[in-house]
Amino acid sequence: MAAEKGNILIVDDDQGVLYTVKMILKQHYQNVHTKNNRASAFESFIKYNYDVVLLDMNFRSGATDGVEGLELLTKMLKLKPDTHIIMHTAYGDIDLAVQAMKIGAIDFLVKPWEKEKLLSTINNVYRLKTSKQELEEVKSREEALKNDIEKGTGELLWKDKSMQSVMQVIDKVAATSASILILGENGTGKELVARAIHRQSKRADKPFIKVDLGTISETLFESELFDHAKGAFTDAKEAKAGRFEIAQGGTLFLDEIGNLSLNMQAKILTAIQNKQINRVGSSDIINLDIRLICATNKNLYQEVEDKKFRQDLLYRINTVELQVPPLRNRTRDIPFLILHFIKVFSKKYDKKGLTIDANEMDELMDYCWPGNVRELQHAVERAVILSTGAKLEAKDFIQQQRLNTEIRKYTHSFDVKEVEKLTIKEALIKTNGNQSLAAIELGMGRTTLYRKIKKYQLQYSFHHLTQ
Repeated sequence: MAAEKGNILIVDDDQGVLYTVKMILKQHYQNVHTKNNRASAFESFIKYNYDVVLLDMNFRSGATDGVEGLELLTKMLKLKPDTHIIMHTAYGDIDLAVQAMKIGAIDFLVKPWEKEKLLSTINNVYRLKTSKQELEEVKSREEALKNDIEKGTGELLWKDKSMQSVMQVIDKVAATSASILILGENGTGKELVARAIHRQSKRADKPFIKVDLGTISETLFESELFDHAKGAFTDAKEAKAGRFEIAQGGTLFLDEIGNLSLNMQAKILTAIQNKQINRVGSSDIINLDIRLICATNKNLYQEVEDKKFRQDLLYRINTVELQVPPLRNRTRDIPFLILHFIKVFSKKYDKKGLTIDANEMDELMDYCWPGNVRELQHAVERAVILSTGAKLEAKDFIQQQRLNTEIRKYTHSFDVKEVEKLTIKEALIKTNGNQSLAAIELGMGRTTLYRKIKKYQLQYSFHHLTQ
């Protein structure tokens, strides 16, 4: 039978006892440490994470009061409360047993003992310890999954051609185990793309775990991502599975990876390279089986140039890169998304029969939506909440002052239509009449630009535009 991987510490002043116990246990446990005095025992206890400790009650010659053993028991449990400690004495004093159990000992052994009794007691306590640990990890996993589910997953909705290439990449890479880097501005739907990849992958029935790296402090980084044992640090009141372990078998989505410090980047890189993690406060190694998807709104190549992002980490996470276009470049999606969100929020807030006419929709399509789909979603929710009639207007979605600010770029005029007309004209002049280049300059889709050229009667020759 293979030895258990548990860590056992035996503390006794009798070298003969230490030798005998080690001979019995080493056939059953991988790591059995022995110490013959309190100082070295406590030093080892600090250094290693023991599952079971067999602790003698008396260390001074002729002592029978158990004071030294009870003091060490108290110190150990104060430092690492989840350690299972069995007290060990040659004197079957029931009062000592009661005191030890009140302090927190898990069991009590009286010398001399039979080999079977010793082994049975150690095995039972070890199984109890591992069962508790497994239960805590399951609770931690369930809590993380519950929080993830409660946030809602949303849908990846699109009609614009600019999203077609994104969907094609998703279809190609989903079934593979390749690491994927999703790039795009805030609010473009990078998380929804990651979830779409997971749903189409062979890991779809396993967890999808999101980690917002921009919100995790450096001090909590390791314990949040790589697990920690109970007592590993001051506030670690119980063992907790980290995000890497919770995502086992499934997909780990590291959002805002560009926000990590170089120190945290190194730790992520080590985990990815070795496909292993070490639980904080424990010597246990956990082998990883995850699909890694990362996302950022930063230009990581520029960050590498600026020595702010590790090049070796970038190469590890970008086997496949996927660029999610901003909403201003997918204008056909704007009315589609607006109507979808009106339907969603009308139901949520019990507002029936809400509509929006074509002219108001055109005005919303003209807005550049710097916050992308997230801003549009919030704007629709606001409009539905504040609506007093059946027909929604553009000003219900976005304050007119903001609309004016986004459009007015090259003139001091406050006439929105005039500002837009002049801006488009200047863009066409700058690009020598090339509508595709002008659309890029203006930050809008080519279809939108063509519609506005007709609207403002700018469809005459470039020669006339320059007059």
